[in-house]
Amino acid sequence: MQLVDKIKNTFNNSSDLIIKNNNNIYIVYLESLCSQDKINEYILKVLTIKNSKKLQDNNAAPNTKVVTSYKEIINYILNGFTIIIDKQVYAVETKGNLIRSVESPTTEPDLTGPKDSFNESIQTNLGLVKRRIKSPLLINDDYIIGRYTKTKVSVLYINNIAKKDIIDNIVKKIKNIDIDGITDASHLKQLISDKPNTLFPTAILTERPDKVAQDLLDGKIVILVDSSPFAIIIPAFFADFVNPNVDSYKKYTNINFIKIIRFMCLLCTLFLPAFYVALISYNQASIPLNLLINFAIQRQSVPFPSYIEAIFILIICAILRESDIRFPANYGSSISIVGALVMGDAAVNAGIVSPIMIIVIAVTYITSMVFTDIEVIYSFRYVRFLSIILVCFLGLYGLYISIFFFLIHICNLTSAGIAYTFPLAPFNKPYFNKTIFNIYKKEDKYRSSYLTNKNYHKQGD
Repeated sequence: MQLVDKIKNTFNNSSDLIIKNNNNIYIVYLESLCSQDKINEYILKVLTIKNSKKLQDNNAAPNTKVVTSYKEIINYILNGFTIIIDKQVYAVETKGNLIRSVESPTTEPDLTGPKDSFNESIQTNLGLVKRRIKSPLLINDDYIIGRYTKTKVSVLYINNIAKKDIIDNIVKKIKNIDIDGITDASHLKQLISDKPNTLFPTAILTERPDKVAQDLLDGKIVILVDSSPFAIIIPAFFADFVNPNVDSYKKYTNINFIKIIRFMCLLCTLFLPAFYVALISYNQASIPLNLLINFAIQRQSVPFPSYIEAIFILIICAILRESDIRFPANYGSSISIVGALVMGDAAVNAGIVSPIMIIVIAVTYITSMVFTDIEVIYSFRYVRFLSIILVCFLGLYGLYISIFFFLIHICNLTSAGIAYTFPLAPFNKPYFNKTIFNIYKKEDKYRSSYLTNKNYHKQGD
């Protein structure tokens, strides 16, 4: 009774705290976290036997543990276990089904890759990874973060591939976190990033277990967070965001052409508006005469300078993009498409913007859709506006300066101590062949020495 009263006081007689007395055997659980069917099946049916040893032997629950400390009792109750108090104290797993089933990827779809994705259960997510990597060398170290949330975090790596200094660096950051709580993997990613103030992400968030498995086999570290449908992959480099892992499912000769297209899209989405503004406002001599005349005719009714025109349309497009993300899926895309068409046509007819500017900004945003990571898209937006501002004052020289600023910034970044521009600088052929340029699968035999110092061979001896 003293233990039961202590539990009552700890939970302040919470309305979902259920305490039952069955022949002086007490059952304690949180109704909001537990399944009543499991409690009836695993516990109530065998409680007619008032013998602790027999109770343990006859319990059909898949996970039953003897509890020895009060702290463990509270922890088990908060994690969906039912506490049985008799001569001994038992914790029986009776968690309710509070999670989604495994579904297809929504943010990282692929035509030919696997169709399963992570959900909010860390056990399910761990199972999806271990289903792909069937090796006892796949280690998962568990940690608890948050004074109030007590969020379970699992660090995954393959013991004979991953570098120990990278593992120790990540684990040290996790252990040093002192916070009220985290509710999503993105919160943890911000806390353990090398340079949290940078525009560009230095860790990958993914919902694809196949991507996680591939990166673990390369020597990277993966972090799973309970209640989050995304995994964190560290280290992450700029090339990883431009060329995703799903490229490995396609024939290398075909996908290399797509990679060239992606890099062209990267240049367009970053610098195309600034390049157009520089040419039309300051460096008209660089434009062929016939094309310059066409541009002048289109712009003759526009009262604003080209850079004001570009910034105005970019801001409108950013608003439309945000509304597309926030609106319900049923009509979000239709609203943004109608808004873009109606506003674009009305702006041209009213003489506020020129048709060529609409084309330039449309190409800019279409090319940005090639990249799926939302943080990368937001960082591109900063670079785009910075380049236009510099072009306002310096023309093409401002564009060159913005390109230099962009390169200097990403060269100054690291992820888990490795340069963000890897595998170009420092150059590394195995990882270069995995991201920048794909080779025939049979020739892809080695891992990067920057990610492992134990096991370099991926196939063969």
